[in-house]
Amino acid sequence: MCGIVGYWDKEGVEASVIERMARQVQHRGPDDAGVWIDDESGLALGHRRLAIIDLSPAGHQPMSSPCGRFTLVFNGEIYNHQDLRAELEREGENFDWRGHSDTETLLAVLQYWGLEGGLQRLNGMFAFALWDKVERTLSLARDRMGEKPLYYGCCRGSFLFGSELKSFTAHPHWTGEVNRNSLALYMRYKYVPTPWSIYQGINKLPPAHFVVVRDAGQVVSEPLCYWDLGVFAEAGAMGNNSVAEELTDELNRLLRDAVYRRMAADVPLGTFLSGGFDSTLVAALMQSQSTRPIKTFTIGFHEKKYNEAVQAKAVAKYLGTDHTELYVSPEEAMAVIPGLPAIWDEPFSDSSQIPVLMVSQLARKHVTVSLSGDGGDELFYGYKRYNQAFKNWRFLRLCPLPLRQLLGKLILAVPGASVGHLVQLLPKSFQVPHLADQLVKVAEVLKERSDVSYYHRLVSHWKHSTELVLGGVGGGTLFTTPERLPKLPGIRERMMYLDSQTYLPDDILTKVDRASMAVSLEARVPLLDHRVVEFAWKVPMSLKYQDGKGKWLMREVLYRYVPRKLMERPKMGFKVPIELWLRGPLRDWAEALLDEKRLREEGFFNPGPVRSMWREYVSGKRRWHYYLWDVLMFQAWLEQWKR
Repeated sequence: MCGIVGYWDKEGVEASVIERMARQVQHRGPDDAGVWIDDESGLALGHRRLAIIDLSPAGHQPMSSPCGRFTLVFNGEIYNHQDLRAELEREGENFDWRGHSDTETLLAVLQYWGLEGGLQRLNGMFAFALWDKVERTLSLARDRMGEKPLYYGCCRGSFLFGSELKSFTAHPHWTGEVNRNSLALYMRYKYVPTPWSIYQGINKLPPAHFVVVRDAGQVVSEPLCYWDLGVFAEAGAMGNNSVAEELTDELNRLLRDAVYRRMAADVPLGTFLSGGFDSTLVAALMQSQSTRPIKTFTIGFHEKKYNEAVQAKAVAKYLGTDHTELYVSPEEAMAVIPGLPAIWDEPFSDSSQIPVLMVSQLARKHVTVSLSGDGGDELFYGYKRYNQAFKNWRFLRLCPLPLRQLLGKLILAVPGASVGHLVQLLPKSFQVPHLADQLVKVAEVLKERSDVSYYHRLVSHWKHSTELVLGGVGGGTLFTTPERLPKLPGIRERMMYLDSQTYLPDDILTKVDRASMAVSLEARVPLLDHRVVEFAWKVPMSLKYQDGKGKWLMREVLYRYVPRKLMERPKMGFKVPIELWLRGPLRDWAEALLDEKRLREEGFFNPGPVRSMWREYVSGKRRWHYYLWDVLMFQAWLEQWKR
């Protein structure tokens, strides 16, 4: 696991510049640093190393091929690199291996099979840049599911790329102009969606894509796809005649191998354990393939509503792991908030980033690598919202669209205060908590024409973000271009596909990557092994959702390792009490960031809606905390990174 940076400028490059860029991502790789410069072409590559496989100098980067044609900087892990070495040797290639690092294997794979041929063979998480001295091309590539980040773009004649945006701020040509369209997208999704970034002229490379850069960074190809999830999703929709037991066996085999491969390390290793199905499954598969107790880590909260540590402890005890838990106070959790903008150097407002960062800090005291259970919900129909959305949409379709739209307008015409008054007049058995908030959501979705736009509305935060962001018109995403979707049977499959291509890489995996890398911890995600992903789309919906429960097939695998009764509890998720904090200990901090004069002077937001929402929230009339958190995280980010 590492941090990569680089720039290409036909006017020339300087060692001091690339060194400064690399130092900005030192947290991603504290063990070693390296730069490589080609004065003739004007290309500079930088690397920060977190040594995991082959701790010797033989794993040093940037790394050049023995022939001198190719030079590589690489962030990530190639889990099948030993298999690839063996395959190269069977091909008759007599490589004079300098060590046993997966970087050296990757370089040989790309040299022998070429960029696309090599990418097809990789099982791993990665972002890399490959310089071809003969073709004078720089190729940037990213792993299939988007576990590792990669930004790139041009700034005043220089082509820049890197693992994190903060490295760009060290370049003398950096301007850092906020892209208001990206800001509008952020306010809608609580993250900036791929391929956008918060800055003008800078893009995220989409998962499973590569770009080829020529002419000193002045010519950049469109992102080219080397693995299309839509192809597997469409093929899976054709049906699968295998019986449940056969599919359970196959999933068990795939997951065991995925976990086993991710246990390879020359440094201490463990796993996050929340006690939920996904993290428990990963921990169980690890322990079943280890000769000694594996290390597991849990963060606990004293507030019962937010605490999963009790369940995690019970799971750890049953599995026999070497378990470490840390109960944190609200004060300790809130103490990390000022540092969030420096870690997520792009606006990001998923508040579960707080406990993920804290559990990463805990794990790093004991290990250098930790496995994580992310991905199961998107692949195996695990989110509660999926089935609720499916039921609601099926019901809504029974009502003609014009009638639904009229009803939605009528609901929105009723002031929130009036709704609250009406609720108080109802018998207690008919009173719905936070009815005003719920009715607004109902009114919004009533107006939608398709299941894709309906789900888009459901997962959006600021529904009309372009009215909030001054000068922002938003931009196209997969939600707004449904013609790009594969042909899938229905809304349930489309929801999973949409989340796998948007929410998973841009929220979940971004959260895990930045939190873990901030403390120099490598996080590995076995459920996103591409073989597991491809298999998941072959599983019929009847084996994903059964008996009123999602992730049915995953549960069947898990019950081979832990008792069913141990896991029978409601899904909680990684939450923190933002609603209480903003009215209490964080109120002064929020007031300062949401000051009307400040909002007007900065000129990014229309102050009216923000201030109105804040007043309703602090008075207790409406639960606007999640919307306000979006604004606050941008304001805090702006304060951190404004020049």
